[in-house]
Amino acid sequence: MDDRGGSFVAVRRISQGLERGNTCHSTSGSTAWLGRGLSCVCAQSRESDARPSFDLTPSQEECLQRLQNRIDIAYDSSIPEHQEALRALWNAAFPEEELRGLISEQWKEMGWQGKDPSTDFRGGGFISLENLLFFATNFPKSFKDLLWKLEGDRSVWEYPFAVAGVNITFMLIQMLDLEAVKPRTMVGAVFLKFLSENESAFDLLYCITFKLMDHQWLAMRASYMDFNTVMKATRRQLERELLLEDITRLEDLPSYGLLTR
Repeated sequence: MDDRGGSFVAVRRISQGLERGNTCHSTSGSTAWLGRGLSCVCAQSRESDARPSFDLTPSQEECLQRLQNRIDIAYDSSIPEHQEALRALWNAAFPEEELRGLISEQWKEMGWQGKDPSTDFRGGGFISLENLLFFATNFPKSFKDLLWKLEGDRSVWEYPFAVAGVNITFMLIQMLDLEAVKPRTMVGAVFLKFLSENESAFDLLYCITFKLMDHQWLAMRASYMDFNTVMKATRRQLERELLLEDITRLEDLPSYGLLTR
């Protein structure tokens, strides 16, 4: 427990040894939560009450509604699909280590706060698990680099990987204002354009953001008490990149170049 009233679970660094173009296309391949974990203060509103709104095409409305439906799904440990997704995440992270159970002390190795990851999903819902699994599947090298903190001169006390991932999902939902009927910021409107062209845009932006956050972490020589500061800096950088004039797809973002497969 810190002196500001929030709790934080620090993780000691692990040794490195251990329109046709406007329809949704698939690609191959609350407030300050987070329970007793990292407090995501980056979601604080910075706009006035009178914010502009942006009209959407019918196909964009459909894409937004599909994403909102995903956001609304809470993680439920009694649903077989959710159980299998959690097992798939473990297998992607630790392919050579057998998981002894969905409730196990082993989960702490991934940076969950306790032996039951479902308690950490309350802040981000099932989509936060889907985001982590998408990251592990599509960018396995970057995923492993962040999980094991393999890059850069690290702090002795590092951010917990999995809980940080749920915080990133939560931050993106707030930054993009995805629970609104339609975008009320230019950043949200730009993202909806990308979403209408790539149904996996939110998952891809998640991967970019996670890698960018870690890049900022290293640049700021941060330790666990600096997590919220790093998240704020990550959000500001991401907003700037999304508003660059020559960005026509998420792959054009400068931070996309940080990802490796």
